[in-house]
Amino acid sequence: MTLEDTSGDTSGASPGRTAPPRAGAASDDYLQRRALRRGSAGWLLLTGLGVGYVVSGDYSGWNIGLAEGGFGGLAVAMLLMGVMYACLVFALAELSAILPAAGGGYGFARRALGPWGGFLTGTAILIEYVLAPAAISLFIGDYVESLGLFGLESGWPVYLVCFALFTGIHLWGVGEALRFSLVVTAVAVVALLIFAVGAFTEFRVDRLNDIPVDAAAFGANSWLPFGLLGIWAAFPFGMWFFLGVEGVPLAAEEAKDPVRSMPRALALSMGVLAVLAVVTFLAATGARGAAAVQDAGNPLVVALEGEGGPTALSRFVNYAGLAGLVASFFSLIYAGSRQLFALSRAGYLPRFLSLTSRRKAPYLGLLIPGAIGFALAAGSGNGARMLNVAVFGATISYALMALSHIVLRRREPGLERPYRTPGGVATSSVALVLALAALVATFLVDVVAAGLALAVYAVAVAYFALYSRHRLVASAPEEEFAALAAAEAELGRG
Repeated sequence: MTLEDTSGDTSGASPGRTAPPRAGAASDDYLQRRALRRGSAGWLLLTGLGVGYVVSGDYSGWNIGLAEGGFGGLAVAMLLMGVMYACLVFALAELSAILPAAGGGYGFARRALGPWGGFLTGTAILIEYVLAPAAISLFIGDYVESLGLFGLESGWPVYLVCFALFTGIHLWGVGEALRFSLVVTAVAVVALLIFAVGAFTEFRVDRLNDIPVDAAAFGANSWLPFGLLGIWAAFPFGMWFFLGVEGVPLAAEEAKDPVRSMPRALALSMGVLAVLAVVTFLAATGARGAAAVQDAGNPLVVALEGEGGPTALSRFVNYAGLAGLVASFFSLIYAGSRQLFALSRAGYLPRFLSLTSRRKAPYLGLLIPGAIGFALAAGSGNGARMLNVAVFGATISYALMALSHIVLRRREPGLERPYRTPGGVATSSVALVLALAALVATFLVDVVAAGLALAVYAVAVAYFALYSRHRLVASAPEEEFAALAAAEAELGRG
């Protein structure tokens, strides 16, 4: 075991052995140089953050699920994925009230599943939040070009401006960043509602199932043109209506009264997203037809234009779509930086990545993922594939977080829980089963993306196994939380 002034190897903590104690003044100095600004976000800003993570998915991406499962297949997939996210959000509300720290899912899994479980969960979340902004920057470039803004074309200059501008706002301070996110998210949500009002005036039921039926597919009909397997293949696209909302607990250390505000914000975010998902899905497909929007890069605009070309409303929604993309891009940068901050503060990743500025922003945790995201966007140009890689990482983290809730409920029933998940273990078990089903579904959609995600995961696992697991920081909040569990278990046996 390697011991340093600020760390100890908690990876070997077991029921019969407590983790090393904190290292006194040196440890305090270590944490002071890695402090976030507490009390910056109330329940309203947290709710805006949760909706902001996701809102771009209402404007584009989900419609590709129509090409995989048809209207009926995507509808069932959206319903099942909505159930998965609702169950997961209820479980996370309980866990975040127990441990309101920046580590989010990593911290929960660390206590329930040990250092390996914590690392695997945190890495999966990090993959999601680094890849998703890179993909969205490509979509922002496409919108800028299609709208003719400033005569710009989609390309690396646009991606660079996105990362530089919005990372700069985050470096300014978390309070300012979240208020900016709330305003942009509110614009995107209002625009979705205006879109729905306009689209429902053209709604016709017979347009919902106008995709040609694949007669060779098992169980195929007009509502399931690609058969029963199409439902499963549409899972990743059903997720796009909700993907990212689980990142709200990453703001716990910067929240006002996180024990109360975190469960409230999670529930409100999920409620808003569920309403937007149903309204957007029905309005877009019913206004123009499932066949017309299934391959569109801007399905809401296509749904409004019909045969008559652009209208005032379609142009408005086109601009609003850009606002939605910006909201999600901006919010996901925040989530990725906080996950990287927590993992590096605890020693799972290089510790210098968790240093914070005078304004209490993890500046390297913002700049380095931003540089990686920009490089991926400029070098790849394949936004759909990057999003599929992000979805793969997300489904792994969902399964591990749901499992963490189950394990903690069974192993530590007496743990103080200011908020308790409705349905308890049954709720998180539903989330676990559906998350595993969604994980397998990613292979049905894009085997290459799943393979790339596994390759990144393998490199990260090798780093942890060979190096960082021997150099964990015992005084990090998530590690102390886990060490406390080991100590209590030992006292219980004594």
